[in-house]
Amino acid sequence: MSRIAPVPPQLAPPDVRAVYESVMKKFGRLPIPIAVTAHHPEVFAAYMGFERAFGRASKVEAKLTTLAAVKVASLVGCPCSMDVGSAVGRAAGVTEAQLRALAEYRRSSRFSELERLVLDYAVAMTATPVDVPETLFAELHRQLNDEQMVELTATIAWENYRARFDHALGIEAQGFSAGAYCVRPERPKG
Repeated sequence: MSRIAPVPPQLAPPDVRAVYESVMKKFGRLPIPIAVTAHHPEVFAAYMGFERAFGRASKVEAKLTTLAAVKVASLVGCPCSMDVGSAVGRAAGVTEAQLRALAEYRRSSRFSELERLVLDYAVAMTATPVDVPETLFAELHRQLNDEQMVELTATIAWENYRARFDHALGIEAQGFSAGAYCVRPERPKG
């Protein structure tokens, strides 16, 4: 399930246990990445700080940021992030049809032009090396203001962190999307 065992609640310090309880209320279970991160107090504090900040961020419609995050997860191929992202996506208004069409979003009628631009931006930011063409940025920036561009960019960068962290540590899906469609890993087109 993970290359590093999660810190169980009974062995976690009180402040970490409090976070565990809060997260379990929200998700119904403890996401393994949080319990693995708990091995390092400073990284755990930073991780949870980012999670809290993105939980409060509201300049960009949640459906857009979630579409971008799920796209990143599928490009990185992280089972955990695809699982959580698909579940969170549905809660944010991403349809099953959109999740199924995500790999072919450019040709799909399931996405608005703004959604396609957001997904193009997520793809460009997830490429190695990162390659965000000026024309793409300008076109997206015509539809989103500075605050929104910062939030979207940070969301995509954060999902790249999460997906790569989870994937490298072998953190698998936990069934957040059980019984519903979950995006699949995408293969780079070459």
